[in-house]
Amino acid sequence: MNYRSLGNSGLKITEVSYGNWITHGGQVEDDLAIACVHAALDAGITTFDTADVYHAGKAEIVLGKALAGQRREGLEIFTKVYWPMGPGQNDRGLSRKHILSSIDDSLERLGVEYVDLYQAHRWDHDTPIEETMSAFADVVHSGRAHYIGCSEWTADQIRQGAALARELKIPFVSSQPQYSMLWRVIEAEVVPACEEEGLSQIVWSPLAQGILTGKYLPNTPPPAISRATDEVGGGANFVKRFLRDDVLTAVQGLRPIAEEAGLTMAQLAVAWVLANENVASAILGASRPEQIEENVQAIGKPLAADVLSAIEAALAGVAEMDPAMTAKQSPKPRA
Repeated sequence: MNYRSLGNSGLKITEVSYGNWITHGGQVEDDLAIACVHAALDAGITTFDTADVYHAGKAEIVLGKALAGQRREGLEIFTKVYWPMGPGQNDRGLSRKHILSSIDDSLERLGVEYVDLYQAHRWDHDTPIEETMSAFADVVHSGRAHYIGCSEWTADQIRQGAALARELKIPFVSSQPQYSMLWRVIEAEVVPACEEEGLSQIVWSPLAQGILTGKYLPNTPPPAISRATDEVGGGANFVKRFLRDDVLTAVQGLRPIAEEAGLTMAQLAVAWVLANENVASAILGASRPEQIEENVQAIGKPLAADVLSAIEAALAGVAEMDPAMTAKQSPKPRA
């Protein structure tokens, strides 16, 4: 397993990290979810990403159970705050009240005394960024989190957060956006802003919700058991964005490229993401341990220039399906 620095910090994380957004607490039974985490550990993964909102806290609980007994200092555990966790008006967002209660709740569910990275899961239009970053500073200074990050913030929002983090003397080190061969929105503005401010990307959905594995075929209904047909787990809407025959046909054009490179299509997709120098880690989920065992083999296999060019040619015209959209943004201010 290879490690990369997270932003300009001294924290090292594994190039492939394990995430449990859809699977834990919902899509798969706990025993199988725990087996997947153990497969990740066996593969050398030490970086694990979750969030309080994933299955209303159940994903954090399952991850905590799976990691129980592991040497805490040898793990990098990440979680997030923003989305509603209760019926009250203060059970959501990035207010001081919600952040300071949410971190304690997450630590209890995970069964740990601190998380390595605490992330703003979206931008909060209803809370001043000064209040949010001050609360994050208190979380860091109290030892409940070591580093701060964000997810799906724009370039301007990242710059605002980074400026305040410098004033408050807290390490704001990461951005967690959607990024894959089919979703490249961050390349224009977010990546340059993060390079300027000393942040790395920890990217989610490097396989485009499974589209880049090649299992979805043009002019063919999605497999009966797949993320596209799973209305419970929460990923179906993200998959459906890519379920166009032109996209699926282009993706099938990646198959001979992967074979020539000696990779599966999934491994090719992961290796492509890791070719971006601003990416510190690609988050992979799994519903079966063998998925982890396969995909980590993309580590340490850089793609040659001709392979990268062939990928560009195969996907010409279908990458960045909607340039105006950066995955699931937080609500806009009310008029």
